[in-house]
Amino acid sequence: FYAAYTDYLWLMDFTERCIRAAAIAACGSAVVQYQGRELDLSKPFERLTIVGAIQKYAPQYTLEQLHDDAFLRAELLKFGVKPFDHAGLGALQLALFEETAEAQLWNPTYIIDYPVEVSPLARASDKNPEITERFELFVTGREIANGFSELNDAEDQAARFHAQVAAKEAGDNEAMYYDADFIRALEYGMPPTGGCGIGIDRLVMLLTDSPSIRDVILFPHMRPEHQS
Repeated sequence: FYAAYTDYLWLMDFTERCIRAAAIAACGSAVVQYQGRELDLSKPFERLTIVGAIQKYAPQYTLEQLHDDAFLRAELLKFGVKPFDHAGLGALQLALFEETAEAQLWNPTYIIDYPVEVSPLARASDKNPEITERFELFVTGREIANGFSELNDAEDQAARFHAQVAAKEAGDNEAMYYDADFIRALEYGMPPTGGCGIGIDRLVMLLTDSPSIRDVILFPHMRPEHQS
């Protein structure tokens, strides 16, 4: 969903209220059971930066190490992750977070302040241009939602797309293509806007205590029938 004249802070509050209301409507309580373990959706959702989450769940890393490009690359190799040569500090920190902290986020936690290089559509922070006004919500170690203040500056967005194209040419398959139509639309003007995508299938998994996403998808992919 999108909401004009809002930002990522408003989105986090609204998303939290929506998920809590869904739990109460479906389960009768904001404290639910998932796979035999209690999940508390009643309390304010925790908010951590990427580095803050690593320090909380993998305290063996020092702040100095988490800002050392060479150290992060060497550490990621121990997890079997080979970063792209063009990956910046923020992308390396995010990769280490995914290996050390993400799976431990059982109760709802917002991870905030994603680096610009992995958030091509998100508005940069006024306080620090290297990070964006973006969040991802994790529950039971899974991403449930992704939202951000939308980037509505056409020139900035065009520069982001060019950086994405360079990353794709360097081998990053997740990088985006240049979208000329989108840039043209932004040139006409877009108000300050917040946008958030909630993984409804994963939310339904939580509220129905389903272990597999296949249990809640209405039309899952099926193997083709063999012709006799």
